[in-house]
Amino acid sequence: MSTGQSYISTPFLTDTLALILAGGAGTRLKTLTRWQAKPAVSFGGKYRTIDFSLSNCVNSGMRKISVLTQYKSQTLNTHISRAWNIFHPGLGEFIELIPAQQRVKDSWYTGTADSVFQNIDIIRQHNPKYVLVLAGDHIYKMNYAKMLAHHIETGADMTVGSIEVPLKDATEFGIMTVDDDWWIKEFSEKPANPSSLSDRPGYALASMGIYIFNIEFLLDEIISDSRNTNSSHDFGKDIIPCNISDHRISAYPFQDPETNEAAYWKDVGTIDSYYRANIELMKVTPSLNLYDKQWPIWTYQRQLPPAKFVFDDDGRRGMAVDSMVSAGCIISGASIKHSLLSNNVRVHSFSTVEDSVILPDVDIGRDCIIKNAIIGEGCHIAPGTVIGENREADSRRFYVSDEGVILVTNDMFDPVLNHVA
Repeated sequence: MSTGQSYISTPFLTDTLALILAGGAGTRLKTLTRWQAKPAVSFGGKYRTIDFSLSNCVNSGMRKISVLTQYKSQTLNTHISRAWNIFHPGLGEFIELIPAQQRVKDSWYTGTADSVFQNIDIIRQHNPKYVLVLAGDHIYKMNYAKMLAHHIETGADMTVGSIEVPLKDATEFGIMTVDDDWWIKEFSEKPANPSSLSDRPGYALASMGIYIFNIEFLLDEIISDSRNTNSSHDFGKDIIPCNISDHRISAYPFQDPETNEAAYWKDVGTIDSYYRANIELMKVTPSLNLYDKQWPIWTYQRQLPPAKFVFDDDGRRGMAVDSMVSAGCIISGASIKHSLLSNNVRVHSFSTVEDSVILPDVDIGRDCIIKNAIIGEGCHIAPGTVIGENREADSRRFYVSDEGVILVTNDMFDPVLNHVA
């Protein structure tokens, strides 16, 4: 595997433990997360969302990784065991799955800081000098070694990955103000009236949910926070705001090294943001380059044949335009336009798929019209089905987002699944 460019010496990397928080329910993704955690949701045709954080770790040279799971983790567990069994324990490398176990409390995780606190004994066993805390449900490519170098050079107790976001979206993030040396002076989690950047009106500086801690600071603060009955036990809501006045907490700007502009980073936590992030991959030059040989995104490679396009008759031509078609797909006399087809999708004759995201193992019958939709894993769309041409009719059968994206999953067809709690 390529490790990408390293910005600091190997001892600092081997002294760093990466904790990936992958227990989120992802309720805003509706039935896409009914049976699996948000980090396990498919993305980009062949990946799972968590593959991006894990690939960033490996490409950055960080090979001590703990994945903290909680909500419906079976799909995630299976994926990681198949795709990420690449480390050499004899060299001190590992990736370990840590389920919620109520190790120190008689409750499940109540916040990001609490999830780390409840595994404090495991963290101590690894004896790191630095702890990198990541979310497992964001889409981006980032060299964490460069951020670690910034953390060490500044002498910070904690460093927060930051990115500029439009002010209209800032209410969804932790928003901070910094001084000229990037020390955080104010921090507010999901403020109702976020502050605009002084040098860039219309934008705010947001936390990416990426943190680097000195181990002593982390342990002291999560232990202290665990004793505070008024705390929500969250890094953004509690740990950062309570410590910016008397500790050195730095912001690290996540920027494109070539343009110095904000780099690509997406929180695909809603149906609309998830849909847009997938559809943007169809651009001639997308912001997220999945073809970058210097920074590959690793995943489990299913043993599937190449995609196939069959029939070349008028009115029955297997074709795809401005689209991405993954392995194992068969386009049998159907038309695919500006759409993403994940692994092992079958589209039968005389059907049309436009502006849609089709997840793995979907079968679309003959004479179907699918537009502006997300079709969930394993769905079988009956011949003659029309989706995306009548919003009122779609709303009666499926979920329709604020931006008009139609979500279709197996639960909506199966009366047994649809009524399981």
